Amino acid sequence: MKDVIIACDFKDAKTTLNFLDQFKNKKPFVKVGMEIFYTEGPSIVRELKARGHKIFLDLKLHDIPNTVKSAMQSLSNLDPDIIDVHAAGTIEMMRAALEGVTRQDGTKPIVVAVTQLTSTSQDIMNHELLIPASMEETVLHYAKNAQKAGLSGIVCSPLEAEIVKKTIGNNFVTITPGIRLANAMKDDQVRVSTPEQAKRIGTDFIVVGRPITRAEDPLAAYHTFLNAFLGEE
Repeated sequence: MKDVIIACDFKDAKTTLNFLDQFKNKKPFVKVGMEIFYTEGPSIVRELKARGHKIFLDLKLHDIPNTVKSAMQSLSNLDPDIIDVHAAGTIEMMRAALEGVTRQDGTKPIVVAVTQLTSTSQDIMNHELLIPASMEETVLHYAKNAQKAGLSGIVCSPLEAEIVKKTIGNNFVTITPGIRLANAMKDDQVRVSTPEQAKRIGTDFIVVGRPITRAEDPLAAYHTFLNAFLGEE
C-alpha cells in the first residue's frame, strides 16, 4: 500500500473543503494536522471521512503514557487510517498509545512514531537538542524503539528511510514528508528529497503540502506527484 498524502494544513474547514472540492470525484489521502484540528476539532475528521477520504491524523502525541493512552482512545473513535505519536516519548508511551487506539474488536489504525522533524538539521539536533549521534543513527534507534513498542512504522525524512527499510525490513512502514520536485523551493524544510528518490528508496507514503496546496493548479500538481511516485497519471 503506497500513496501520496496531501497535507491539508489550512486555517479552517471551509478552506480545506473548498480546496478538496477541486478534486471532484477523486478522493486523495489527506493529512489532518494540528493547525486545522485545533481550529475545527474532531468534526473536520468526521466530515472528511464522510466524504470518502483516507486520513493521516498527524497530532504527534507526546506526554506521559497514561495521558497518551486516554487521548488515543478518544481519537480512535474518529476512525483515522494512520495516526502518529512522538518516538521521543519512550517505548512505554508508544505501547500505551497502541493499547489506547486498539478497539475492543481488535481493529486499529496504522500507528507510527515521528522520529526527527524534517525541519531539524544535524547541527540543531546535536547542539540544541543535545543528541550527540548522527541523524541516521538517531532515526534508526527511534525506529527500533517503535518496532519494540509494536508500532507499524515511523515518520522520517527520505534521507533516513532507506537505512530503516534495509535494517528493519520492508514491512515496517515509512512515511516521508519533505518531498519536493527537483529545483523546487525547500520552504522551512531542511532534509528533503524528490518523489522519484522516495520511490527508489521504497518508502510507503510521501506527504506533500505546499507544492500541491499552493500550486496554481493543485489537481495537476497532485497528478505530477502521483506519476513520479506511483507511476500513475
